[in-house]
Amino acid sequence: MRHNKKRGMKLGTDASHTKAMKKSLVSALLANDRIKTLEPRAKAIRPDVDKVITWAKKGDIHSRRLAIAKLNDKEVVREVFEKAAQGMWADRNGGYTRIMKLGPRKGDAAEMVLMELVTEPVTPKAKKTTVTKVEAAPVVEEAAEAPAAEENAAE
Repeated sequence: MRHNKKRGMKLGTDASHTKAMKKSLVSALLANDRIKTLEPRAKAIRPDVDKVITWAKKGDIHSRRLAIAKLNDKEVVREVFEKAAQGMWADRNGGYTRIMKLGPRKGDAAEMVLMELVTEPVTPKAKKTTVTKVEAAPVVEEAAEAPAAEENAAE
């Protein structure tokens, strides 16, 4: 049976600590634009960061209240909504974060990452150009006639 089985990563703690840790990490990332954390934690908070930024792009009062409930920090929410209103993520449809691996931590070899908000504008991918098959060049027959001409001259 699946009693009390919740979706998502537990991150080695109980549910209330996981929830508090995710709130703290998301608000720290949105306040500082970059954090250094463990890889599973970074992957766990990525959807939450995307939700908050999507709400900020929407910009209405309901979205603001949802973001405040998610983060418990009105100042961070105000900053994120101001950045979104200025068009920081206007051309981006998701993928607001970047995770760069830093290598193992010295003490316990846990995989450390640097998670940051993406601020560069989106560059559209180049469209694939279809290559049409070029017909083969005709074979030059002069090369075949040249040895025959030499044989006739030798006789």
